[in-house]
Amino acid sequence: MESSELAFMIWLLACVSGPVDGYPNGKVTEACSSMVPLHGHYPQLTPKHIITASETEFRPGDHIKVTLSGPDFEGFLLQARDAENLDGPTVGSFLLVEQRISQLLTCNHVKNSSVSHTHKSKKNHLEAYWIASPNAPKHVQFLATVVEKYHIFWVKIPGPIISQPNAPPLTAIPTTPKTQPTSQPVSHLIKPFNALGCGSMKFCIRNPTNCNPEAANCFFLSFKPDGHSVIIEMSGPSEGYLAFALSHDQWMGDDDAYLCVSEDHHININTAFLRGRSSPVLDSQNTLEDMSWRLADGVLQCSFRRKIHLSDNQRRYNLDANYYIFLADGEVGEGGPIYKHQRQPLISNGMCNVTGPPKDLGGSRSPQLIKIHGALMFVAWMTTVSIGVIVARFFKPVWPHSLLFGKEIWFQVHRTLMLTTVALTSIAFILPFIYRGGWSYKAGFHPYLGCTVMALAIFQPLVAGFRPSPHGPRRQLFNWVHWSAGTTARILAVVTMFLGMDLPALKLPYPWDTYTMLGFVAWHVGIDVLLEMHGYCLIHKVELIDDDRIHILQSLTSVEAEGRTFKQIVLTIYICGNIAFLITFLAAINQL
Repeated sequence: MESSELAFMIWLLACVSGPVDGYPNGKVTEACSSMVPLHGHYPQLTPKHIITASETEFRPGDHIKVTLSGPDFEGFLLQARDAENLDGPTVGSFLLVEQRISQLLTCNHVKNSSVSHTHKSKKNHLEAYWIASPNAPKHVQFLATVVEKYHIFWVKIPGPIISQPNAPPLTAIPTTPKTQPTSQPVSHLIKPFNALGCGSMKFCIRNPTNCNPEAANCFFLSFKPDGHSVIIEMSGPSEGYLAFALSHDQWMGDDDAYLCVSEDHHININTAFLRGRSSPVLDSQNTLEDMSWRLADGVLQCSFRRKIHLSDNQRRYNLDANYYIFLADGEVGEGGPIYKHQRQPLISNGMCNVTGPPKDLGGSRSPQLIKIHGALMFVAWMTTVSIGVIVARFFKPVWPHSLLFGKEIWFQVHRTLMLTTVALTSIAFILPFIYRGGWSYKAGFHPYLGCTVMALAIFQPLVAGFRPSPHGPRRQLFNWVHWSAGTTARILAVVTMFLGMDLPALKLPYPWDTYTMLGFVAWHVGIDVLLEMHGYCLIHKVELIDDDRIHILQSLTSVEAEGRTFKQIVLTIYICGNIAFLITFLAAINQL
């Protein structure tokens, strides 16, 4: 159970599955051009299904019956294209035969130019009529993508070629479509990686800093130039997937990504492209060489070589430029869907050129602005506000005649600490908006509660500015409002911190963060109860002395002196304890 669940509510993390897997109804227009399901896997190379046509020749306007058949399958996409340009747009349109299992799609702005499934139920036969358009090319070939199940599918299965009468012969027989990836040999690593050469021979990123990739708790990524290519090594504790991406900014989207995905005790090494925050789109052509992998003791490692320049692949970035580097890990679902990483990716400290001078860098899983945001909130709501409240509530009698700048010491200390809290909260409040560039809709209740705390923090000094005189008729109402708003702000602040500690942008170690925060709450409540009990005992002792009427003045002075000494000792211990809790949390934030 996450700490946010203990404090407020159950926090559900939605898994991000492949875009086409989210379309079991066959509305797969995103795959119209490539005919590639965005499932995060490579397609199979040997088709099991066949396509047949009722004619071998056609004229514009003719209806040609097309049949797709084979072993049971869940989904499909059927198209006709120019046989001399299989990567070109769709040709002609279709009529349905079985509307229960098939539907028409508009692809390439051509209505009814493709046929797809309507649901994921098993089927082994599909018929449709293709209508030749007036501007149809001389030779047309039927193509089909067939999905047997999520991670088993075939792309652009070649069907028969039909031609117009008296059409010249094809200049070349169509070959395997370009969307079929090139199969590259993959070998097994004999032993784990090591960090030898980091900073001298190869560019490395490690988390924790200077960790050893031979250990189980080390995330490691290295780049070693070798002629016109780069040898890349990636390692980390994961039984799902490891991935890194090259990015022009610190935000996920439009990035060049590389994945090592564990599936059935085998590692698939893929290139991909990230579109926004959706699942990665696997590249149809594998541009990697010398691929190898190792999976042992919960540590996933893979190695591969990539050319520095790939002029024929617009999605792969050149490796001799500056990029932010992301390193992420996550889980893989049954059947192969890649789930969204549950914690913030490791991000390099600044933009890097992996083929430049070798460096040995660390990274952070939390953006700097978010770390400062969390640190300031901990200082404000664990330390300054807590000490200020204790002083105002229990230390008025301790310094009754001592003044500081014309006011009682307790009041000046209280006011200074409260104004410091407002200032720190205000600065911390704006930092997430600067980082996000606006409101975060994926942070749950945390930002809403944070805004409430910010409003109450500003409300308190404004109300205090209109504080009535001690004996005024509205003083009791003011005291009640001031206490209620302050107590509400402190409670909500603790809940907000509980929620914030588990957000991906500032995910402190669990369950350590829960127990430590609960320890702080228990510490504060314990001190508060101790001082309340001490105050009650003093009042009881004064009442006994007053009843006896013996040496009243001398005894009262003794009681007050005893109370002052005890409270000062408790305050000193409380401040030291608060600072210890604060340093503990600040150190944890610094390690992110």
